[in-house]
Amino acid sequence: MNWIDYGSYIEVYPPKEFNFEECLIFLGRSDQEVLYQIKEGSVYKLIKVKESLILCKIGFINDSIKVEFPISPPSIQFRKIVAEYIWEWFDLDQDLRGFYHVASQDKVLKKIAHKYYGLRIICIPDLFEALVWAIMGQQINLTFAYTLKQRFVEQFGEYITFEGERFWLFPSFENIAFLNVDNLRKLQFTVRKAEYIIGIAKDMQRGKLTKELLLQKEDYHQVQKSLMLIRGIGAWTANYVMMKCLHQASAFPIADVGLHNALKNLLGLESKPTIEEIEELAADWKGWQAYATFYLWRSLYDKNT
Repeated sequence: MNWIDYGSYIEVYPPKEFNFEECLIFLGRSDQEVLYQIKEGSVYKLIKVKESLILCKIGFINDSIKVEFPISPPSIQFRKIVAEYIWEWFDLDQDLRGFYHVASQDKVLKKIAHKYYGLRIICIPDLFEALVWAIMGQQINLTFAYTLKQRFVEQFGEYITFEGERFWLFPSFENIAFLNVDNLRKLQFTVRKAEYIIGIAKDMQRGKLTKELLLQKEDYHQVQKSLMLIRGIGAWTANYVMMKCLHQASAFPIADVGLHNALKNLLGLESKPTIEEIEELAADWKGWQAYATFYLWRSLYDKNT
């Protein structure tokens, strides 16, 4: 991680292949988002370090990500943890040169890799949040998924108020482990989703499921298998979490509707491609399926693609 601590603010120096504007477009894709706010080219995000809630204003100036603390600067140890969080959130450890090499020779990716150059997967560093968000999104449209997320966060999350606005944190697994299904049914979760989410919170509370344990597994298939042993997690959810939380560039949520729509649009197809057709299109994406998917998702937010 490359950063400098200036006391009242920090600067994080991303790799050359980084485009903050592109990342903002993706972050701004829903006006229902409750976990950060975008204002005048900066993202305001609340981060919890130990028991402290730290509001961060994240902007981009002279090739660096500038993180200011509008309420008050945290301690030096906490500023380092904030820098680490930002580094992970924007997936800055990933060397994208390999992806761009693959993409430059691929008929599907060539155009979009050039167009969105510097876009990085916007990650979800917290495993519980990544799992719950993926489960919320199962078999419903994105708009309703955001509605569920907003209700869930505002009912069970923590917040701080700054300049008359609330900035929210995703609920912790510790809080959710004590709920019963009816608590979530009231927010319009299905019985099944409520059971899955509370079950995962309990597994995490017992220490049976942790990000560290998953990251220790060497092999992509081992990670996928461990995730799919958890009730409520199928192949799509496992791959989504591996891509967004565990930084697995080979993760491939091949059944994803957004991926299918993006391919249909880009290739000018009459109907969505089949899984077999997608496997064929993706034959050369090996090792970079997650980035290919993310760039294809990004293309859905272009008005003129």
